[in-house]
Amino acid sequence: MRLFRRDLNITSAFSGQEALDTLEKNRSIEVVILDVKMPGMDGIEALGEIKRRSPLVEVIMLTAHATVETAIEGMRLGAFDYLMKPCDMDLLVSKVKEATARKRRHENRIIEAQVKKDGAGRYA
Repeated sequence: MRLFRRDLNITSAFSGQEALDTLEKNRSIEVVILDVKMPGMDGIEALGEIKRRSPLVEVIMLTAHATVETAIEGMRLGAFDYLMKPCDMDLLVSKVKEATARKRRHENRIIEAQVKKDGAGRYA
């Protein structure tokens, strides 16, 4: 609710599997805020699946039970950032905006590379 009040378009999921299903149905999702501790599939496992299925989606990990090992594993698997709960809402919103900008930059680079590739073939 606090993110929604800050004019962010929010879709909620209450488990790792539900998050994966939601991403499958809604390809416009750019950033996932993922708790490390969740019922069923934990956040680290969900992160790995998200990055495998949708590598450009940025993931911000949240946890109240931080360990160095979990933070390192999350970053190794491609998490954008790793924040402790409770986290400052302004910081979280800032991280979401940074992650969104990063995803869009990556998408633009892919599009530019594709355009160059397609254009090079036409003039060769």
